[in-house]
Amino acid sequence: MSKRRSVLALVAGTLSSSILLTGCLGNPPSRTGSASSSPIALNTQAASQLDTKSINLGFVPILEAAPLVVGVEKGFFAKHGLDVKLSKQASWSAARDNVVLGSAGGGIDGGQWQLPMPQMISEGALTNGKKVPMVVLAMLMSQGNGIAAANTVKDGNLSYDLKKSSPGFFQKFNQKEGRKFRAAYTFPKANQDIWIRYWLAAGGVNPNKDVELLTVPAPETLQGMKNGTMEAFSTGDPWPSRISRDNVGYLAATTAQIWKAHPEEYLAVRSDWVDKHPKAAVALLKGLIEAQMWLDKAENKDEAATILSSRKWYNVPLPVLQEALKGQYRIGPNGTPSTDPKMGPLYWNSDRGVISYPYKSLTLWFLVESLRWKFYPGTVDNIQEAQAINDRVTRDDLWLQAAKELGLPAKDIPTSPSRGKEVFFDGTIYDPTNPQAYLDSLKIKN
Repeated sequence: MSKRRSVLALVAGTLSSSILLTGCLGNPPSRTGSASSSPIALNTQAASQLDTKSINLGFVPILEAAPLVVGVEKGFFAKHGLDVKLSKQASWSAARDNVVLGSAGGGIDGGQWQLPMPQMISEGALTNGKKVPMVVLAMLMSQGNGIAAANTVKDGNLSYDLKKSSPGFFQKFNQKEGRKFRAAYTFPKANQDIWIRYWLAAGGVNPNKDVELLTVPAPETLQGMKNGTMEAFSTGDPWPSRISRDNVGYLAATTAQIWKAHPEEYLAVRSDWVDKHPKAAVALLKGLIEAQMWLDKAENKDEAATILSSRKWYNVPLPVLQEALKGQYRIGPNGTPSTDPKMGPLYWNSDRGVISYPYKSLTLWFLVESLRWKFYPGTVDNIQEAQAINDRVTRDDLWLQAAKELGLPAKDIPTSPSRGKEVFFDGTIYDPTNPQAYLDSLKIKN
């Protein structure tokens, strides 16, 4: 019962932190100490050409938000005449509530999102039926996420390929403990929930039957793992790396091991803001692209870690961020070193091309996975509905305009909204021209 009470206490803390930030819908959050705008003076000439000079964006302190923070701190947004005000969100539910409010109501215009949150906010599936149309404008990062496991399950030797490393472990655990293995993520029915479900299912473990799934905000992962409220956690770095570094648990798998150069979190903004301020939207993307290019350079990783580690932004020890940004991991219960930067966070380039561009083939995948698990019945019930929603919400025209205005080389400007076939570690193939075949091929699903 004590462990049950600790889970309830953690959930209660999560709810209270969300309430403290946002109140209920219709009550604007206090921005005191939470909003930051560019410390660098705006380029007044560039600003004079825009339809607005500012935007309010939300972020959660994980590596996906780094381009937004760097864009502010290094002046990339200011260079293009835009004052980007960033507000740290206590949780993803707080971000959702704040984007419903919009900046006019004391909330935010958009920001960093797990998918398919923008699509489902647009459809009202996450907002009690209130539709707030949004636009996905760019991918913020690839990889840089992981599944951490508690030291209490070191004997399970959990890895990215559970069939090879841990056959039968979950069934044995459940029998021994008299309860299900507990796996957590930061928000239900989105990225990190999808990653842990894919990982489990690929290993022959049914996430709906063989484990108990929990929702816990990213900043509470470390304490939650210490308290024994979960055996595994799926979230963005620096939290998996910090769990490993602090010897609270170990890094069982990275998402790069599951799917190299995979889609991760995205920049998405309310449609009404983009429609009213198309020039500012392009300026936002130009600053973002330059921040992503800067972040991807090896010589800038230490400076980026210093920026992010500050109390103002992530409030995380500098060494943790330095290692996470460089893709320096200790994987498995024995802490086997992994130092390949191509397996770490990618912000601009990858073996599959440019990261930043919002490929519709990739944003569609999250909706197909939503179909797999029947996340949003009545909203996404078949492939045709998923494709229609994806086409409405994902826009690449503004990204392409920003890339051309920046004078990017042709090799960095995609010519198709599809990245082609994708291959997962277990051999599963996702062909965006036939998503139904992918869905049919998955053995474990709702």
